Amino acid sequence: MNYHHVILLVSSRTVLPSLSRPANYSHIFYAVMFDAGSTGTRIHVFTFIHTDSGKLPVLDNEMFYSTKPGLSAYVDIPEMAAQTVRTMLKVAKNAVPRLEWKRTPVLLRATAGLRLLPAGKAQALLDQVQHVFDESPFFVPDNSVSIMNGTKEGILAWITMNFLTGHLRKETKSTVGILDLGGGSTQITFLPKLKKTIEDVPGADYIARFDALNRTFELYSHSYLGNGQMVARLAVLGALDAEGTVHEVFRSSCLPKKFRGEWSFGGLTYQVSGDPDGYTGYKTCYQEVLKAVKGIIHQPFELEDNTVFYAFSYYYDVAVDAGLIGDVHGGRLQVRDFKKKAKEACSKTTKRPPAFPFLCMDMTYITCLLKDGFGFKESTVLQLSKKVNNVESSWALGAILDHFYNLNIR
Repeated sequence: MNYHHVILLVSSRTVLPSLSRPANYSHIFYAVMFDAGSTGTRIHVFTFIHTDSGKLPVLDNEMFYSTKPGLSAYVDIPEMAAQTVRTMLKVAKNAVPRLEWKRTPVLLRATAGLRLLPAGKAQALLDQVQHVFDESPFFVPDNSVSIMNGTKEGILAWITMNFLTGHLRKETKSTVGILDLGGGSTQITFLPKLKKTIEDVPGADYIARFDALNRTFELYSHSYLGNGQMVARLAVLGALDAEGTVHEVFRSSCLPKKFRGEWSFGGLTYQVSGDPDGYTGYKTCYQEVLKAVKGIIHQPFELEDNTVFYAFSYYYDVAVDAGLIGDVHGGRLQVRDFKKKAKEACSKTTKRPPAFPFLCMDMTYITCLLKDGFGFKESTVLQLSKKVNNVESSWALGAILDHFYNLNIR
């Protein structure tokens, strides 16, 4: 059987504020990181400038491209995962000078999309990527292709955001927290100010440590596999264990009453619809999504206490779809803003097919996750950011810093 595949590249070149490059170009080094997420694959090509020993480098530039779907969509045709990565490597070849290819590391870290797959099928995808890397002209370090555990994903995102906001310095006492909502999992990470926050955790996997700048950081950090935005949709629809058949229709009061359509995720396509004979609206939808949150998400003892939280990934994307923020610069939102917009989305009735049929469900889930999940107050202000200083809000930069500087994450 011949598989015909078109890779759509969504590109954006991000350049940091102009820095005077040193005359000695040996101070400049590069790194390539692939983020293999559940809904897409992204490539980050970083340009760094060495600084004094004992200090983290200066980030001079990031080149970023992304493509959909994620590698997990090719679970039964892993060769297509290889083709995706092979095509995206052209971005790195264009961004990194040819003379630097042999010393520039290339890495791929897969997240919840592959964590949710059977081990054998996930490994088949990784093996295909490894083969592409081994054929490439870049430096391929040991363990260059792997699945990253969720807690590390949260820690690395925290490192990224605090590096970009200038809080990862020796003299800095204040830091920012992160909320990352992916397709398959969600993470919360922050630096507690109260000992009780650490003492109150339900298990050791809620605490993480790493070393940088001659100090040890002890973080509250946890990842919830299955609580990403897309898998939450499956849970609300009652389709978690479904095979994506065309025969069964999955209904939810969170979808418009008269809506019926197809929705694809993880290589499967589902028939979904509203509940034409049932109740609709925010309250009914909230009770549906609450089942995916209640008793699963731990509420940290300390959340506010002057800690600023950056929220990104689907927090950002859904807020853009709802018209709460612009799609370029983001903005600051209170938790109650999500709630208000969720109520609006759930009460809308239209004769035409809705542009965002999942908006009621997605907004209600985010509201429920923040309030009944993590325990944020409705007055809590979150910073919604896709980029900080023109660099993507993600764990990728933190992962590269860990690769070069061995932050001893544990």
